[in-house]
Amino acid sequence: MSAERKKLILAIAVIFAANIFIIALVQYASADLYKRGASGDTVREIQTRLKNWGYYSGAVDGVYGSGTEEAVRLFQRKNGLSVDGQAGDQTLAALGISPSSSGGSGSQTASDSDLYLLARVISAEARGEPYNGQVAVGAVILNRIKHPSFPNTLSGVIYQTDAFTCMVDGQFDQPISETSYRAAQDALNGVDPSGGAIYYFNPDTATSAWIWSRPLIVQIGKHRFCS
Repeated sequence: MSAERKKLILAIAVIFAANIFIIALVQYASADLYKRGASGDTVREIQTRLKNWGYYSGAVDGVYGSGTEEAVRLFQRKNGLSVDGQAGDQTLAALGISPSSSGGSGSQTASDSDLYLLARVISAEARGEPYNGQVAVGAVILNRIKHPSFPNTLSGVIYQTDAFTCMVDGQFDQPISETSYRAAQDALNGVDPSGGAIYYFNPDTATSAWIWSRPLIVQIGKHRFCS
């Protein structure tokens, strides 16, 4: 083989290797991944969610330190995720934080994140209820997004202080039932057996006199759905 041919082959190999490296670098850079040393608003949001759920006790300072990393590990372990202490797309989705629009092709979409969060609340709040009742709980959550008295995002409604008992009694951390995923998808598709309700409660366990003052729309299973 001539020296010129060897040089050509070597040059092609170098160019090929460089292209592979560039592609890998671009994919890595475009992925949503937060780990120790990261900082910014998204890290602050991660800390806020973890703190609200009792996983994190440190300062919400927007700096991804060892405390945040350990809290992420605990959250991942409790929610069946890969435990690495890093907040990638799957962990962000589980936290209700949508990956950015600049994420790579393997990123979950905002609708995936919404479906996961909505299914988790439905499972925690309406496990054992009739299927229509599960869809109705999901519909109430979505109705609140459109109502001026509530936050205007799904995660905002779900994480609102004292909005759902499942956030404080441990039910939110239980495995998600299969029917809850289907119920969440139906609710996201516009199905609303609640008739536009923005409240629901179980009359057998409710302790608030105020909730009984809400006008009844329909009762499904053990839940009264109210305006």
